[in-house]
Amino acid sequence: MTVTIVGSQLGDEGKGALVDLWGGDADIVVRYQGGDNAGHTVVEGGEEYKLSLVPSGAVRDKVGVLGNGCVVNPRTLFDELDTLQEKGLDPDVRVAKRAHVILPYHRRLDGIEEEVKADSGVKVGTTGRGIGPTYEDKAGRRGIRVGDLLDPDVLRERLEYAVDQKRSLIEDVYGLEAGEECDVDALHEEFAAFGERLVENDMVVDCGDFLYERREAGDDVMFEGAQGTLIDIDHGNYPYVTSSNPTAGAAATGSGLGPTVVGQGEVVGIVKAYLSRVGEGPLPTELDGDDHEEELADFIREKGGEFGTVTGRPRRIGWLDIPMLRHAARRSGFTGIAVNHLDVLAGLDEVKVGHAYELDGEELKTMPATTERWAECEPVLKEFETWPEVDWAAVAEEGYDAIPDAAQDYLDYISEEVGAPVYAVGVGPDRTETVELANPFDN
Repeated sequence: MTVTIVGSQLGDEGKGALVDLWGGDADIVVRYQGGDNAGHTVVEGGEEYKLSLVPSGAVRDKVGVLGNGCVVNPRTLFDELDTLQEKGLDPDVRVAKRAHVILPYHRRLDGIEEEVKADSGVKVGTTGRGIGPTYEDKAGRRGIRVGDLLDPDVLRERLEYAVDQKRSLIEDVYGLEAGEECDVDALHEEFAAFGERLVENDMVVDCGDFLYERREAGDDVMFEGAQGTLIDIDHGNYPYVTSSNPTAGAAATGSGLGPTVVGQGEVVGIVKAYLSRVGEGPLPTELDGDDHEEELADFIREKGGEFGTVTGRPRRIGWLDIPMLRHAARRSGFTGIAVNHLDVLAGLDEVKVGHAYELDGEELKTMPATTERWAECEPVLKEFETWPEVDWAAVAEEGYDAIPDAAQDYLDYISEEVGAPVYAVGVGPDRTETVELANPFDN
């Protein structure tokens, strides 16, 4: 059995909480794309774990795998593992030999290129973690893979080729001075040592074969997508996107398991009950108009803790965008959804959603293909009856029927519009504060 968890909006939907909840029934949790730009917070017994690279299942003593579709910063990886061990956990994390490695020069170039884009008016708002430049090297066939760290001679050869190119880029193209990020000897020493540590801890695997053998032995696999559909490099609002594919189809290419394997399982879209985003780009339902809207946005932002896990940046806030959800459901083929942060909307004096867009006098039910046209869309808002603040811990304990009727109407509407049943409703950050209607591993 496989279950794929997909963000249905712009990231920050609370995917980690559902991976944590249902990951208890998985044997292996696989990250299939992205890198340490993917902040996720897991709360276990009141203890908060902020992760950016290690799969969320590590908190539940599951085998975590960083697939070949990921880009891996070994510094971050071992920092996170050390922190988890200091908290008394013993995470079992494997890394695909075919995964590409983020090196210091990738991070330097990420910052430089973002500044250049800002000067030209097309700033993307990256995390500065070197994700994009690493994927660029992967596509340009000059990347360094995890398997290369295991052979010092191969590693030096790869570094000498790559660093030459990066130094020229920094100095000759951007007119800046290359620093320690272009010191081949220092990089070789540090990253060869990472390779030794990976081997010593039995962490490196051929991802596709490893997962095939574990499934043959009867293991259940959960795929954990990072970011969200609207920042998918193919299906998002380009160029304000990440450098990989968070949509469900990438679970096959990013892990080495075939699409018939992934496609036979469940695909659960994670929905935040309102909209948030870190970074640039259009946001048709954004609450940024008059003073009342800005007060609403501030209230939701503070109550929902809408600050980036990786960057700490305050997130932009908007009403739920239904055309965006329809787009996400069609791209990944949701078999179910989970709706998080329903409690954050309690007690508001109004609750709305963007039901459709109006563009050139025409009503659209899903998103235009180009970001420029999406930016021209005006939301067609639908208003809902509000629901009161209640004891959400008691609601989580009592179950779905304890959710206020108006909030249930809101959930029914979302389910109908995306064409998938509600599997879970998040009413708080802890695993115990999720109302579970169905476990995808039981379907």
